[in-house]
Amino acid sequence: MSLTLPSEKMLARAEGAIGHVIFNNPERHNAVSLEMWDALDVALQHYENDDTIRVVVLSGAGGKAFVSGADISKFEKERGSKEATQRYNSRIKQVYQRIEAFPKPTIAMIHGHCIGGGLNLAVCCDLRFCSPASKFAMPAAKLALGYPIHAIRRLMRAIGPADAKRLMFTAKSIDADTAFRLGLVQEVIAQDELEGHVNTIAESIAANAPLTIKAMKFISTQVLEPDPDKRDLDHCDALVAACFASEDYVEGRSAFLEKRKPDFKGR
Repeated sequence: MSLTLPSEKMLARAEGAIGHVIFNNPERHNAVSLEMWDALDVALQHYENDDTIRVVVLSGAGGKAFVSGADISKFEKERGSKEATQRYNSRIKQVYQRIEAFPKPTIAMIHGHCIGGGLNLAVCCDLRFCSPASKFAMPAAKLALGYPIHAIRRLMRAIGPADAKRLMFTAKSIDADTAFRLGLVQEVIAQDELEGHVNTIAESIAANAPLTIKAMKFISTQVLEPDPDKRDLDHCDALVAACFASEDYVEGRSAFLEKRKPDFKGR
C-alpha cells in the first residue's frame, strides 16, 4: 500500500508491518530539497500513528545513492540568505530529531553515496546496512558549510571522536569495509542480497513485542541524552511497567511454555 506525499521525489509504501520511505531523486543522486524533508516528515508522522507499522526502512532510489546530502541547486532559493538558512536548518533539525526519537525502530538501507546530510540521516537511524559499493563522506569543509552540534554529536557517537574528526577535517570518503570497521554500519551485504537481508531483519523485529521494542527504543534515547536533567526516567519506568501489564506479556509466557511462536498485538 502506497502513501501519497507532498513531493514526487519522495515515495512511501507499506509492506505488512514494514513502512518504507524512498528518496526518489536519482538524477541528483538523491540530493534532498526542503520539500523532500517536509515529505519525509509527513511519511514519518503517518507511520508513527499507524499501529500496523512496527519498523521503518529508509532507502534511496536509482541504485547509485542512499542520500548525497542537500540539493546544492536549491541553495540560492532555500539557503541564499541568513534568514533562509536559519529556516532551512531549523526545519531539517526537526526532521532529524523526529527520526532519532522515532518510537519505532528505523533502518537505513544504504547503496552508493551516503554523504553529508545523508550521513547525518543514516546515523539518526537505529541500524544501518550497506552494499560493498557504498561510500560515506562529510564534505562540509569543501563547501564552507557549518554543521550544528547535534549533527556532530551523532557522528561521534556512531564512530567515535577521532574518526569523526578525520571524516570532517579531511572531507574524504570512506568505503563500506572501513565503515563497517568503524561501526558506522552493522553489516556489509552484497548488492543483490541487501534488500532481502534488510527485510528479513525488519520482519524479525516486527514479530517481536511492540511494547517492549517501544520501551527499549525510548530508554535508549534517554541513555544517550547528555544532560541528565533532561532524561525522563518516570516515562522509562512507565513504559517498562506497561510491558508487564500487557496482554502481550501473557501471550509471550504462554507461547514459551507451549513452544510456539507468539502472536503479539501491541497491547
